Amino acid sequence: MKHTFDWTEACPECKATGVYIGFAEKDGAGCACSACKGTGELKHHVEYEEFEGKRRCEGLKKVYPYNPGVCLRANGQGGMGYDEFFAGMPFPRGSEPRVQSCPAWYYQGADYMLKPDWKECGYGSFLACQHFGTKHLCWARWDRENPEEVSK
Repeated sequence: MKHTFDWTEACPECKATGVYIGFAEKDGAGCACSACKGTGELKHHVEYEEFEGKRRCEGLKKVYPYNPGVCLRANGQGGMGYDEFFAGMPFPRGSEPRVQSCPAWYYQGADYMLKPDWKECGYGSFLACQHFGTKHLCWARWDRENPEEVSK
């Protein structure tokens, strides 16, 4: 079932004045607020479909918890079967795309609180890190330092 919801709010950028006054606007000068185009209000319209249960995604074989920007394939390492994902099972340890990324690269985007802060990690491009060629050792260390199941 589809629903719509409309509302008008006072523009939070200009506090409903329609005018922006920043550090460069002096001596009584102001600019029309770019957020509300000077109207002082923001109008919103949302259309949404009521949630009636999780739907299957046909043709999918594997799901990964996060993509750090690499090519992922159903026959690649990591991930979990779609049926297990659909059933709500947690991602198992090792479901990260470990062949393509290191722990720092992966967790920088997946969950920054879990990104390792190791002095050995190179700066700049993860691919240029001197340890990237032996990232399986970095993953082994990450697993030792994070014994609790953390994959989401």
